[in-house]
Amino acid sequence: MALKIHNLEFNMFGENTYIVWDEATREAMIVDPGMIDPAEQYTLTTFISDRGLKPKYLVNTHMHLDHTFGDEYVMAKYNLPLLAHEAETPFGLNREAQARSFGIRMVIEPLQIDSTLQEGDKLTLGKAEIEILHVPGHSPGSIVLYSPDSQFIIAGDVLFRSSIGRTDLAMGNHEQLIYGIRNKLLTLPDATTVYPGHGSKTTIGYERQYNPYL
Repeated sequence: MALKIHNLEFNMFGENTYIVWDEATREAMIVDPGMIDPAEQYTLTTFISDRGLKPKYLVNTHMHLDHTFGDEYVMAKYNLPLLAHEAETPFGLNREAQARSFGIRMVIEPLQIDSTLQEGDKLTLGKAEIEILHVPGHSPGSIVLYSPDSQFIIAGDVLFRSSIGRTDLAMGNHEQLIYGIRNKLLTLPDATTVYPGHGSKTTIGYERQYNPYL
C-alpha cells in the first residue's frame, strides 16, 4: 500500500515539514520539524492526532537551523530519538551561531543526534520501506528519503523545482552536490515526486529536462 505524505510550511524561512504515514498501521515519520512557536506546534500535533497517527521516527534531512526549530518539541512530545547523518553533528551543535548569522536573536540549545543514518539504511512504516540516500553538497550530511513503492523522495535542500540547494553556506560543495543529484536522483524513475525543503513539489522527469543547474 502506498504511503501518504503531507507537508506543513513553518517558520520565517517557509520550511516544509513532512509527515509520512502508513494507512494500515498509522505508523508515521516526521521529517524536518520547523515549528518555531506554540501555534505551529499545535498545527503539527493537531494534524497527527486528528488522523490517529503514531509517530515512529523523527528524521532530519540535514541540521540547518530552519529544519530543526521543532526537533526538541517533537522529541519530547512523542518520545522519539533524533535521526540524522553523522556529518550533520556540527550543525546541530552550533544552532545558535547559525541563528546569529541570519540576524535571529534567540536562545537556541545545541542538538545531539541520537542515532545516525547513512547511505543504504532503511526505515519501515508498516510494510513500506524508505531508503536513505546520502547526497552531500548543500551540507556534508544531507540525506534524501526515497520510497520506491510510493514513488517519492523527500529531498531536503538538495533539489528544488528548477533549482538546487545553496552551496555558499558553511561546508557546502557545489561540484559534490551536482554529482550526487545526477548520479543518485536523476537515475530514479521520471514519475518520482520530489518533495523539497522549501517551495512546491516537482518530479524527477521535470528536473531532468528543465532544471537549468543540471
